[in-house]
Amino acid sequence: MSEYERSRTIAAPPEVVFDRAGDVDNLDEWLPHDLHVHPGDLPAVTVHDDTGGQDSTGQDFRALLRTERDQLRMEWGTRDDGSYAGWLQVAGIGDAESEVTIHLSFFDEAHAPPGAAVDRALGDSLERLAGQVDRRGG
Repeated sequence: MSEYERSRTIAAPPEVVFDRAGDVDNLDEWLPHDLHVHPGDLPAVTVHDDTGGQDSTGQDFRALLRTERDQLRMEWGTRDDGSYAGWLQVAGIGDAESEVTIHLSFFDEAHAPPGAAVDRALGDSLERLAGQVDRRGG
C-alpha cells in the first residue's frame, strides 16, 4: 500500500474553500489535468484517466464520491476493486484562512503511480484549487 498526503493554506474561509473543492461539476478545474470526473447518480461517478489506458483514449473507472459539507470533507474511491481511495479535508485557521489536506491511498502497489508524480499532482491540484478560490472571490 502507498499513501500520500499534502496540505496547503488558502486565504479564504473554510466554507468558501470547501464549496469550491466540492463542486462536482467543476472538479476538473482543480484536479490533475489527466483526470475528468463525470457525475452520475451521486455518489456514483465515472472518472476518465487520460493516462491510464494502453492507447491515447485513456480509461474509465467507476468510482464513488461523497461530500459532507457539515464536516467540510470529501471522500472518494474506486467502486469495483477497492484499489484506490482518498479524502480532502478543509479546516479553518482563524477567520479568513483555511488549511486543505488531501490524502490518497493506493492499495495495489502494482498499479500505483510513481511517488514523485503523485506528490507533484497533489501540489499542482492544491495550487489550482487556491487559484479557483481566489478567482471566485474567496
